[in-house]
Order: sequence, then structure tokens, then C-alpha cells
Amino acid sequence: MLEIANVDSHYGASQALYGIDLKAELGQISCVLGRNGVGKTTLLRSLAGQQRISGGAIRFEGKDISKLSAAQRAKLGIAIVPQGREIFSQLTVLENLKTGFSVLPKSERVIPDEIYRLFPVLKKMLARRGGDLSGGQQQQLAIARALVMQPKLLMLDEPTEGIQPSIIKDIQRVLAHLRDRGDMAIVLVEQYFDFAVELADHYTVLDRGNVVLQGDKQAVDPQQVKQWMSV
Repeated sequence: MLEIANVDSHYGASQALYGIDLKAELGQISCVLGRNGVGKTTLLRSLAGQQRISGGAIRFEGKDISKLSAAQRAKLGIAIVPQGREIFSQLTVLENLKTGFSVLPKSERVIPDEIYRLFPVLKKMLARRGGDLSGGQQQQLAIARALVMQPKLLMLDEPTEGIQPSIIKDIQRVLAHLRDRGDMAIVLVEQYFDFAVELADHYTVLDRGNVVLQGDKQAVDPQQVKQWMSV
């Protein structure tokens, strides 16, 4: 599904990622973990086409997409839920959801009923402005908007940040359901260890832009992961 090989990324003269390798498969959640400032968001932005890579390759469904724009990648089925949610505060919930239509042909521009089954609170708030929602409700809206795009690869950047525990549990159930459907690969960037360890099928731990620990959940000791997140 997704494979990145030896990827470097720079901000001007400063290197942010060093030779990163990563795979994401259908029906699995690949967790990218690490402390603040180690390159997690840069990696996700690089995969989404929002940050240019300076070395290596990104392949999606066997095709090299390293030079494609963010819009082109979105049309291939790559969706990102950014850190901070970035919903449109002046648009209604329904209008926010409909922004996901931009990558779909006109015949497919419908909001699936499953969106409201996964996030029932949104159905009650369709006419409410996005800026009037709580932080947890905005996070649910951001995930739902990405799902409207019918992605094959869903990427989430710290979806638990600033969210109350009850909604974190709701998001955890949604991600587990999407994984178990088997038709989507998920890349989850997180700092909240307990949330990540419950979902992870594969770990990639970063430190100073390098992979310091990586492997399937059967091969990686979660306590080792936790240590890298606290040093």
C-alpha cells in the first residue's frame, strides 16, 4: 500500500528526517511515536505532499508519488487529519464535511451514512458552525471530513491532543473499526502512549529525525517504546 524508503527532509539548511523507512498496509495501523520535535509531523506532511522530501522515495500502491502535489495525492486516496484539526470555523458542520468532496467525482459526492454512525454527535450539529464545537467535537469533525474523501490511506497527526478522555475512547473505537474493515491503511502519529499501544500493529519510533525502534507489535516490547517517549 504505502512504502517509503530512505527519505530525507530539510527545512532550508536544517535536516529534519534522516533516511526514514516505513510501510503501511491495508487493515493495519502503523504508529509513529516519539517526543515533541523529533520529526513526526514532518514525516506525515512529507507523506501527504505538504513538505518536499530531499532524498529517498515514497510509493503508494506501487507508484512513485514522491513528486506529486498534495492535491494529486489526495485524489489517489491519501487523506490527512492535521494536528490542530484545521476545520473551517465559519462554515457549518455540514459544509465542513462537504469540503471532502473536492477530490471525488460528482457522482460520488455524498456523505455516507457510516459517517453519522461513527460520529452520531455530528448528525445533531449539521447546522452549527465548526468554530462553536468543542475541541473533541472538532476532532471528530476533522476525522469525518477526511473519511468523506473515501481514503485508502488515512493519516492522523496527534488526534488525542487536548481531547477529553471520553472522546479519546470514541476515536479509539472508530480507528479500530476502520482498521478491522480491512480496506484502509492507517498511519497514526501520537505522543499519548496508552492510546497508541492499544491500536498499533506496527511501531516506528523517531528521535532527532532518525528511526530508533521499529517493528510489528509482536516483535517490539511496548516498554522500549515508552522509554524512547520519555527520554
